[in-house]
Amino acid sequence: MRATKTSTRTRPRIATARKAEVLKLRLYVAGQTPKSIRAFANLKVVCDKHLQGRYQIEVIDLLEHPEMARGDQIVAIPTLVVKLPQPVRKIIGDLSDTDRVLVGLALQPLG
Repeated sequence: MRATKTSTRTRPRIATARKAEVLKLRLYVAGQTPKSIRAFANLKVVCDKHLQGRYQIEVIDLLEHPEMARGDQIVAIPTLVVKLPQPVRKIIGDLSDTDRVLVGLALQPLG
């Protein structure tokens, strides 16, 4: 009996890029106060610089939707809630401390 050689030709591997995780952010404000406007502007700058389109910002005005504060246990405003990726994290204030915001978004280690 003759041995047959089987071909085990491998297919070239196609590199599949892992889909970048999108951060789901919820910013709680109370109207169009200077502090609320500053918080949104600071958040937008950080996201545009460090997340390049991998984020979603939802702004919740507690003057219009006060019932929304209970779900995320909001006690101060403005407050940024990082919904995804888990665990949920909160950053309180106008988000002017960029290093603190980056740590809160898990984009920079504590230090």
